[in-house]
Amino acid sequence: MKILVVNGPNINMLGIREKHIYGSRTYEEMCKFIKEKGKELNQEIEIVQSNIEGEIINYIQNAYNKYDGIIINPGAYTHYSIAIYDALKAVKMPIIEVHISNIHAREEFRRKSITASACIGQICGFGSYGYIMAIQGLMNMKKENKI
Repeated sequence: MKILVVNGPNINMLGIREKHIYGSRTYEEMCKFIKEKGKELNQEIEIVQSNIEGEIINYIQNAYNKYDGIIINPGAYTHYSIAIYDALKAVKMPIIEVHISNIHAREEFRRKSITASACIGQICGFGSYGYIMAIQGLMNMKKENKI
């Protein structure tokens, strides 16, 4: 499978921001980890990141007919971006939402995901490994002909 990983705002600050929540792994280290595990699983992984909502929408729209699935961590846009939700719904491909922290155990405003209902599933609270779980989830869905 060819999978696009889309990371939203402030994910590029991993290793610097709130280490007690997000850990000390840098964004570059996380991307390397995801790509290496993807390669071990024989999956082609491309990773992009933006702090700008419109750029994230462009990544999603440009994935149409080029990728077999999307893994998205919309960051703070999770909680209020109807525009990203609409883009996810428009591309008609399997999408899994991932969060490094458990958003349901955090501040009240972080517990609601606008974008999750445009996805086939949501994984949160497993750190960077959540991305690998999402890759495996897409692989399993394809194997079972559910996507």
